[in-house]
Amino acid sequence: MDTRQLAAFCTVVEKKSFSQAAAALGVTQPAVSLQVRSLEKRIGKQLLDRSGRRVVPTEDGLRLYRGARRLLALEAELLDELKEGDDGVLDGRLEIGASTGPAGGVLALLLCELQRRNPGLTVALSVFDTDSVIDKVSRRELELGVVGAQTRSRTVVFEPFFRDEVVLACPASHRFAGRTIELDELAEERLILMQEGAGVRRIIEDELREAGRRLKDLDVHLELGLQESVKAAVLGGYGVTFISRAAIEPDLAAGTLAEARVAGLEPTRDFLLVRAAGRPASRAAEAFLEFARKRLAAEPGAAVAAAATVTGVPAVTGVAS
Repeated sequence: MDTRQLAAFCTVVEKKSFSQAAAALGVTQPAVSLQVRSLEKRIGKQLLDRSGRRVVPTEDGLRLYRGARRLLALEAELLDELKEGDDGVLDGRLEIGASTGPAGGVLALLLCELQRRNPGLTVALSVFDTDSVIDKVSRRELELGVVGAQTRSRTVVFEPFFRDEVVLACPASHRFAGRTIELDELAEERLILMQEGAGVRRIIEDELREAGRRLKDLDVHLELGLQESVKAAVLGGYGVTFISRAAIEPDLAAGTLAEARVAGLEPTRDFLLVRAAGRPASRAAEAFLEFARKRLAAEPGAAVAAAATVTGVPAVTGVAS
């Protein structure tokens, strides 16, 4: 099967547009249309519904898309291996997905430094909620994922990556600032939450359950999808939120936000590395993990320190055993 046709088809599905797919691939729109039509002719089925404002896959197209992404990932791994030179310098492409917690700081800095020291390597970091990252790794659309909570799955494996602390963020002038408050006090304050599927939300739900409480016992009227969204809402004075401490470290230092503790809740989490079960790691992935683990400690607060000191790293020239 022609992988160029599959790549064109997958890009149209992801961009929901022939013109945007063409721009992403660096080719003309007619070229993309020809590739997709040739694929449909070969398979003998309509793969895309072009009748609406956006192009969407048909039922057959969705099935093909899932398999095509796996095939393209395997092709990329093969090309990566074939490109490996005797000099040990990294090249190829590394695709990682992450939830907003790790993606917002530590992970991004590690990836930037790795790429800077290995100019031939292309790095792509995509940000989704925890459940979506796990699903995309499971379907081999991403090679690696970094998330803040674990789910039961036979198709992926999890391993600890680094530890994070979750705090209650509030405006610097808020009555909670710098205090340890009781759950009853928190119930009197408007609480802003991330959307369902977010790792921080899942951890808080578990902590509340252990304390004999539930989210519905609190004043939750705002559920916002992104970590940056909840932080912006707190900065605007619309309530308080549970959030990764690493994500608000610059705001704490600048004095625009403050943190509080809630008696009976100790929300810490291990950010977890996610891999597809049985999938051999590419050379770029193994090298990144070796590089990152040398700079991330297991104790709480290490992620913040790593973000501040991840400079002067030598080029990666080997593969972790």
